[in-house]
Amino acid sequence: MVACSAPSDPKEKRPNILFIMSDDHSANAVSAYGSRLASVLKTPNIDRLADEGVKLNNCFATNSICTPSRATILTGQYSHLNGVRTLKDHLDTKKKNVVHYFKEYGYQTAVIGKWHLHSEPQGFEHWQVLPSQGLYFDPEFKVKGLDEGTPYKKRMMKKYKGYVTDIITDLSLNWLKERDDDRPFMLMMHHKAPHALWEYHPKYENLLDGVVIPEPETLFEDKSHRAPATVRKENDLKRLSRRMSGKMQVSSVHDFGEWPTGNLNVEGMNREEIVRATYQKYLKDYLRVIASLDESIGRILDYLDESGRAENTIVIYTSDQGMFLGEHQYLDKRWIFEESIRMPFLARWPGKIKPGTTADELITNVDFASTLLDMAGADVPVHFQGSSFLPIMKGQEVEDWPSSVYYRYWMQRDMTPAHFGIRTDRYKLIFYYGLNLDTKSFGHPDTEPAWELYDLEKDPKEKNNVYGQEQYASIVAELKNELARKREKIGDTDRQYPELLKRIGFN
Repeated sequence: MVACSAPSDPKEKRPNILFIMSDDHSANAVSAYGSRLASVLKTPNIDRLADEGVKLNNCFATNSICTPSRATILTGQYSHLNGVRTLKDHLDTKKKNVVHYFKEYGYQTAVIGKWHLHSEPQGFEHWQVLPSQGLYFDPEFKVKGLDEGTPYKKRMMKKYKGYVTDIITDLSLNWLKERDDDRPFMLMMHHKAPHALWEYHPKYENLLDGVVIPEPETLFEDKSHRAPATVRKENDLKRLSRRMSGKMQVSSVHDFGEWPTGNLNVEGMNREEIVRATYQKYLKDYLRVIASLDESIGRILDYLDESGRAENTIVIYTSDQGMFLGEHQYLDKRWIFEESIRMPFLARWPGKIKPGTTADELITNVDFASTLLDMAGADVPVHFQGSSFLPIMKGQEVEDWPSSVYYRYWMQRDMTPAHFGIRTDRYKLIFYYGLNLDTKSFGHPDTEPAWELYDLEKDPKEKNNVYGQEQYASIVAELKNELARKREKIGDTDRQYPELLKRIGFN
């Protein structure tokens, strides 16, 4: 392990770092990415970071679900090493995370907002976090120093009146204004939005009224091309419509429950009409939540400008993973498909990152911790598995940058089988192993194994599984070799699971 050393010149001006992360914000819902939604809702304040800095086009989560992604960002390790593979796993409080190294390097550290790692935040001089998912209205926060000595889960909380996005912004601004100005800061500002239940601020009640949200190409995808083991019996939007209309009770932690902003009347509608109506309702509520989120980013950027801190503050905006917005008739995330694993990532560093920079290199959230420390000029611990992509953000070419990314979703469900895979600049090979292994059970049975392959150059929307087609036989062989090499390199070999290794051998 490499300890962070103090700067050789104590007067050296180290940059402040403001790391802003939302929850479930699809890159397709950031107008800077130019998706179909850019015509109906602009995100001008988030877009400022792209205009004044850099936008990453291929930034991916290595396990597209909230708790594991957050653990990976903090630890710089894949899920199998940091121990947080599912929503139920706790981040180990005895292990150092990236924030500890910032503190050792003289930074003032804080996290405000959503935490969702189940154990008490470590390494932060100040923390004020939502319990679990937290509430959109009149939320409660656990606060460092409040009810000290009581087990974390049982801590008393401080309640605030108002809308959670506004409150997280207020608390962050207050901390920035009151902190020790003689030290650089590393603030992690974590929004709850736009996670379900998509409860928007009342002032946006009529936003998008009369607007028809453009539909994705795959809203009515023919899934006959998919491996049978991966096709759900009922599509997400149909299931969501049943919840919205009060015809489906909550059955698990993953269900969205009672629709918070008015039921959808689907009486007399056929299947296609139900899907379309549900899509419109879902997207409008989701985008209304994002309107407040973008407003928050504007408030923060304005403060940095007005206080004179903008020039020496790195501002990063990202999400803990992507989100399906009707693509493949899905909502939520979990799957290895593009909309789920792609994370928006935009950053501004005046004088260091050229305005309007874009980068197409393959980046993952495993790389975040190394990059953040590199920005501060600190050493990167040897146990971090990622690499700094700061040179890429500066527009520099990096030799031997990884040509593939590895993904693994551990939470076996009959609706979303446990799977892993590899993505290169052109191809995506997926193995659905469909086993619970030793993860905490969510009550779902094992499912049949299956392989899928997508040619992203010819099929960017992933509408045509070409696994098993003769013309791709050599590609499959190459990708399987690369997948095995990658798994060996990062230590995710599954040698302790002979039943899984047996499944990998089938064709």
